[in-house]
Amino acid sequence: MMVKAVVGANWGDEGKGKITDMLSRETDIIVRFQGGANAGHTIVNDYGKFALHTLPSGVFYDHTTSIIGNGVALNIPILFQEIQEIVDRKVPMPKILVSDRAQIVMPYHILFDAYEEER
Repeated sequence: MMVKAVVGANWGDEGKGKITDMLSRETDIIVRFQGGANAGHTIVNDYGKFALHTLPSGVFYDHTTSIIGNGVALNIPILFQEIQEIVDRKVPMPKILVSDRAQIVMPYHILFDAYEEER
């Protein structure tokens, strides 16, 4: 078995999502291992142009299983919205697994963050 990892060297748009999308064509499992919905990967493929924020780039391929790992700050309503958005655009329903150790973002976390910024 061969393992390929795409890890960024710094924050910002480095093209990680594009590289992951390219490697997904030959990969069985794609794991998003960290980050939150504020991140974004722009993917352009046969279905159109997409800005993914929570979903791993492999969701566009029928043969892949996408995993949301334990280092992800998971906002469940945002995840469901993002899945619906790609399915509404004729992308087949992706196979997604979520780690039972993913960090769940609750509404009060967002409020705490906003209050801290305001302060």
